[in-house]
Amino acid sequence: MKIGFGGTRRTVQQNVMIYVTQRDDGRYDAQALNDNHVPTGETTILTYEDLVLDYIPEPAVYHEKVYPAMRELAGHIARGERHRERGETWSAEFEFQNALAIDEQNVRATFGLGLTYLAREDLDKAREVFQRLIALPGAFDPRHKHMFNDFGIKLRKSRMFGEALRFYARAAQLAPKDDHLLYNIARTLFESGDYEKANGFLCRALALNPRLEEGQQLRAVIAVRKGREVGHPMDMPQELLLNDPCDVPEALADSVEGY
Repeated sequence: MKIGFGGTRRTVQQNVMIYVTQRDDGRYDAQALNDNHVPTGETTILTYEDLVLDYIPEPAVYHEKVYPAMRELAGHIARGERHRERGETWSAEFEFQNALAIDEQNVRATFGLGLTYLAREDLDKAREVFQRLIALPGAFDPRHKHMFNDFGIKLRKSRMFGEALRFYARAAQLAPKDDHLLYNIARTLFESGDYEKANGFLCRALALNPRLEEGQQLRAVIAVRKGREVGHPMDMPQELLLNDPCDVPEALADSVEGY
């Protein structure tokens, strides 16, 4: 680019380093490197022609800077997850924080840190991580489904119902027909005392998967709470289960409003 005016005008060039991986369909995922030489942020899809025409390979940068940085990042995350699984929350926090110092947008490290705070019942810090996760573009990628399911369940068990519902609503934007996700929303609404909306989301989940046993059982519990005496939930007549109204707002955001 040209900068300056008159006698001070000059041409400068800036190199932007991009980390590229090949997809199964022959195209390429490209991410910019951060100041620590780690790929981070949103992914751009490139064709082979884009790659050949617009990019120049820098193998030395990869071997000398990118690979060591990625290996260090992966090490912090792996150690953090081992500490968290063993209940060593302070050591887990230390490792996840080190990982985020390398890549502040790392999804695994952010989920791990949030789960660590919830395990320690440090709800204020857990809320801070929740706000960060909601804003992360890659947090609800299908690759991370087990992590955001676990995080949502832990939010519910910590009685952070509003946060859990907002979290599930964000996930449901990418997977609106996931019966287990809809069940988790229903379970959260049920535990917060909103039986009508809980019943509605169970209807939606059971329409997608009529054999979802947890959903059938929760509908039976809701029926009991609403004054109906029933037997074992799996022995209930289907017409009794489906007798409750299934009115759920089409927009999931409408259903979590007020929580």
